[in-house]
Amino acid sequence: MRNLTAIMKFTELNLNEHLLEAISHMGFENATPIQEFAIPKILDNKDIIACAQTGTGKTAAFILPILNKLTGKEDVTIDTLIIVPTRELAVQIEQEIQGLSYFVSVGSQAVYGGGDGKDWDIQKDALQNGRDIIVATPGKLLSHLSMGYVNFNHVKHLILDEADKMLDMGFLDDLEKIISFLPKKRQTLMFSATMAPKIRTLANKILHEPEEITLSISKPAEGVSQNLCLTFDNQKIPVIKHIIEQRPDYTSIIIFTSSKSKVSEIVQGLRKNGFKSQGISSNLTQTEREEVLRGFRSRRIRILVATDVMSRGIDIKEINMVINYDAPHDAEDYVHRIGRTARANTKGEAYTLVNEKDMRRIQQIERLIEAEIPRYAFPEELGVGPVWNTSSQGSGSKFKKKRKFKPKPKKTDQ
Repeated sequence: MRNLTAIMKFTELNLNEHLLEAISHMGFENATPIQEFAIPKILDNKDIIACAQTGTGKTAAFILPILNKLTGKEDVTIDTLIIVPTRELAVQIEQEIQGLSYFVSVGSQAVYGGGDGKDWDIQKDALQNGRDIIVATPGKLLSHLSMGYVNFNHVKHLILDEADKMLDMGFLDDLEKIISFLPKKRQTLMFSATMAPKIRTLANKILHEPEEITLSISKPAEGVSQNLCLTFDNQKIPVIKHIIEQRPDYTSIIIFTSSKSKVSEIVQGLRKNGFKSQGISSNLTQTEREEVLRGFRSRRIRILVATDVMSRGIDIKEINMVINYDAPHDAEDYVHRIGRTARANTKGEAYTLVNEKDMRRIQQIERLIEAEIPRYAFPEELGVGPVWNTSSQGSGSKFKKKRKFKPKPKKTDQ
């Protein structure tokens, strides 16, 4: 296991000139730590298990060496299978493949649900007749496999991205079934944001003498200014309004909620207060979700309200601020949520609204990130908030009566 801090140029990583031209064309010069250490091992045909938080460049860390290997490939068999937890991540990775393979003749196809009959036919053709790289979600891929026409006989590389999220979503059985269709002799790469015991169990089953790479995990990016805001539920929209109004120059804001049923409620509250916003959740069709993301990327939509499922699937640069409408159920998801801002060494802000029931979750988050999150004091005219108290032994916090909201002052060095 190695802690990675060094940075080197892409020209030092033994990639072919066509890929280096594509990388240069996209404006990149230096590799991130995960790219620096993973790319040589992948080129050397090693199995790897890599643990890195969101926003570290891990997609390019496995795409670049795979594209390097595929350069000059003449047949159209499926060489590489990439399995991901969500449709959004499948689309994102395929787009990155297309961008990086601009100067390399490599074909790819994303396989995911939510489309129409035409999408199914396109996916079927790719799985039956071959594409160099297939990027797929487990459920939809199994649907095609059950029809008997998928040809995985020539797969040389299997990549599991966001492996921990797939296990959290209950895809373990699906993954094992998919892997049973693949050649036993292959290179397997597993990327995960966490290294929970269940990840190691799966790794022991499917990896062969893997090299392990670990970045600093479960820690927010240094550029994120974190804040907690103790609020009752009926104060949340007014508090969000106050925070956003203080930042008129922010053009890209994400609000996360743990419940998709709250997405529309939050959007309506924001619109009533004059903020242009849109919600995105699994209730939308794939076409609708892609349209919302296009509007957010182009800054036509200033505020995006999303669920936790989207926290790892949104790849949008220069997000100014993340607001957690509620504390996530899983402390790890806090890191993924606020990891949407302050990417690639930029700065960003994150605010988490905490009601009386969420206080114990904040304790878990602070233990995970090994830091106390500063308390943010909203104006008294918005009302008085709850008092920080986690003394009860029950599932919720024992709460004192409302009183003047006097949180700890915001630290100036955050």
